[in-house]
Amino acid sequence: MSDAPCFCDYQELDKLFPHSKFVYLERDLSLWLPSMQMLINKMKTHLAPITGTFHPVLKRSFTHTFDLDKTDTPDASAHLEMCYLRHKQQVLNYFNGRDDLIQINISHEESLTKLLTFLGKEIEGKPQFPHLNRGRKVACWEEHTHQNKVSANSSGPLRRKFFDYNVKR
Repeated sequence: MSDAPCFCDYQELDKLFPHSKFVYLERDLSLWLPSMQMLINKMKTHLAPITGTFHPVLKRSFTHTFDLDKTDTPDASAHLEMCYLRHKQQVLNYFNGRDDLIQINISHEESLTKLLTFLGKEIEGKPQFPHLNRGRKVACWEEHTHQNKVSANSSGPLRRKFFDYNVKR
């Protein structure tokens, strides 16, 4: 599972990692909007350009994708809906005619089977994604461990690592 900067830097990552496969996670807009409003409000102070504690790569990813520097109301439904639809169209345009992108909605029963097929993995039974985020608990990040997991914060022993590329916008 991935987060920032992947949702923002997929074009750079595509060039950096040729022959990779990309997964576009879809969500019903009516469910995504309140979730993003909660997340943006929760993260707002940490994403502030000067005083925010999040790493500059995370700040850049959110600022670019959600136009945080172009609005006084980043959590407004109309603003977020525009960002969502624009981002989706940009991704689909970029990968148009290619076979290395799959779109799935993990709340749909067949989504894990579709993903495993896309990745060329064997499928046993009717696998389904577990539902991790419920209510106000946006993520269970502390519960997940992996050698490549990095902290969203810019300080401390787990300083956020990032790929060596320049983003041209």
